[in-house]
Amino acid sequence: MSGDFWFDALLGVLLLVLALATIQARQVAAAVMLYVVFGLMLALAWARLGAADLALAEAAIGAGLTGALLFSALARQPKAITPPVRASRVERLPALMLCIAMSTVLGWTLWQLPLQPAHSQLPAALEQLGSSGTEHLVTAVLLNFRAWDTLLELLVLLLALLGTRLVAAPEPAALQHWPLARQWSIRLLPVLVLVAFFVLWRGATAPGGAFQAGALLAAALVVLRLNGQLPALRFDMWWVRALILAGVLAFLLAGLLSVWLNWQPEQALQWLRWPLPLAKGLILLIELCATLAIGLTLTLLVVGERKELSA
Repeated sequence: MSGDFWFDALLGVLLLVLALATIQARQVAAAVMLYVVFGLMLALAWARLGAADLALAEAAIGAGLTGALLFSALARQPKAITPPVRASRVERLPALMLCIAMSTVLGWTLWQLPLQPAHSQLPAALEQLGSSGTEHLVTAVLLNFRAWDTLLELLVLLLALLGTRLVAAPEPAALQHWPLARQWSIRLLPVLVLVAFFVLWRGATAPGGAFQAGALLAAALVVLRLNGQLPALRFDMWWVRALILAGVLAFLLAGLLSVWLNWQPEQALQWLRWPLPLAKGLILLIELCATLAIGLTLTLLVVGERKELSA
């Protein structure tokens, strides 16, 4: 057997061990650290499967941003935390049976899936790639062929932020900042911002794009805010609102422009169908606005503050 086989087998076993260790960890801090390591190893697994987009999203959101959120929640807990009461084996038996039943059903479902999809749209997508305004198939699907889905995803993020503000708790007292973390965040910030915009630009020809770039940008802002190196960010700041709404507004304005440019009285409205000469520029503009909107939205969801509660 080749070295790749043993590497993938070891990675799969390591993922199972990390998942089990995260669940069984007695200390909350240890569980959070194990979870972050699990996210990084899972990103490596996606990369080994050739799903670079998922690997980037897992590393940026699953391990990076979610890890920062968990560490932030951990830092706000009281010093003395009562350890959870462990259920007996009899009490855990129903949960074990349910997991076995679900795993059996999922395994059987996967086994029955055909090796090739019955109605693949890949040939049609590849055929239209030249008129999409981008050279990468995933970007073409997200921002041209099925731009409606991406627009709705941005709306979901906006609604999540607005809903979170309704139930947000008052800000806790200032936290003690670790000097080493402050020094590292200053040095890593330019790298994170540079990588974020490289991933955005690279999305036209390779895996990347606005969501991955926005998550990287949010991770940089969250780390700076947790270390006390970034001023408070609030939704009532006009420039914050403008950048958060920029992603949706850019999409809508580009959609209206596409209707106007493609207007034919005898034909249906060409909504979110970019004319070929302008497609590349419109897609880049939408992705840039979406990156800033996603980055600030995720940042506010983690470390956003409410002026009315802190007064």
